[in-house]
Amino acid sequence: MKKILIFYASYGGGHLNAAKSINEYIINNYKNINVELIDCMKYVNKTIEKVTTTAYREAAKKMPWVWGKIYDDSQKGPLAHLSSRSNKIMAIKLLKLLREKNPDLIISTHPFSSQMCSYLKRKQKITAKIATIMTDFAPHDQWLVGNDYTDYYFVAHDKMKDYLINKNISTSKIHVTGIPLSSRFLQTYDRKEISKEFNLDENKNNILFFGGGEFGLGKNKTFQIFENLIKNTTNMQIIAISGKNEKMKSEFEEIVKRNNAQKNVRVLEFTNKIPELMSISCLVITKPGGMTTTESLASKLPMIIINPIPGQEEENAEFLESKGIALWIKKDDNIEEILNNLFSNPKLLENMRENTKLLAHPNSTQNICEILLNVTVQ
Repeated sequence: MKKILIFYASYGGGHLNAAKSINEYIINNYKNINVELIDCMKYVNKTIEKVTTTAYREAAKKMPWVWGKIYDDSQKGPLAHLSSRSNKIMAIKLLKLLREKNPDLIISTHPFSSQMCSYLKRKQKITAKIATIMTDFAPHDQWLVGNDYTDYYFVAHDKMKDYLINKNISTSKIHVTGIPLSSRFLQTYDRKEISKEFNLDENKNNILFFGGGEFGLGKNKTFQIFENLIKNTTNMQIIAISGKNEKMKSEFEEIVKRNNAQKNVRVLEFTNKIPELMSISCLVITKPGGMTTTESLASKLPMIIINPIPGQEEENAEFLESKGIALWIKKDDNIEEILNNLFSNPKLLENMRENTKLLAHPNSTQNICEILLNVTVQ
């Protein structure tokens, strides 16, 4: 039986979700393959994993400019060298696992595991094929460290492919498949049933509003946009997701009460019904993480982007806006003017919806697995 290891790291949920989607598809469709999902950083060193993931979350939440600086500096220079060097050191620990599992194929959804495995392959410690799945809509050079020993790159769109080619990566290695997506976003849902479950009027259009969850990024700006949205969309319903952030949930509810908008707004905590809610929505307001963006595109949803983390999310925002898929509300923008312009111009919203088709890859997970498993693992 052929063996596959899927490595991820817990810096943001997108890497894990992408890995889970691949894992699920292989289990359901390739019975002759043994597949295992592993947090590479937790395996290498639980203490380092805990410290670094906590530092990432705190920087992203409380000092996003710090994270943006780290993101930029890690492209090149001393910080990039330090990151690559530390991953070489940690690769020695990972080698123990790889010798024990002896995989035929390693799939990585985070640059750290890609770097560790490519280093081990360069040192002729492993022979497995290596596939790297880039989980954002903007490239970063940390993904490309050790690219001579990486066999496959999977990217979100053609512009990323061009970037990799300009970095002298062979075009034969690069596949424009999109980011792996849960099969739940391919299902057909009953609008009437979902509306009933969430106490919504099935005849009204819905706007899905992600407040930032436990991160609660840019909370003051988020609340301003939320209140302006309520005031400018009296003929639509708003589904506000506060996630695990109790303070955000309470503030959302206070804003709803203050505007007497209980009839048109539903405030929800964490929910696993995002595919269902996206299926009955006409617009999503969110941070532009790679996974949320992928899910929105697959659901044909235009986006209003708020509070992107400096670094990869700001690059995602710029790209999506340039493609006519999203509107990015920046720090000093007139929120009311932007919302009024959008909702008074149905053609603009429809054009944005049509443009989602240019980047949507609803069958990304299947396509990635077919490329890898029909060629690599015979």
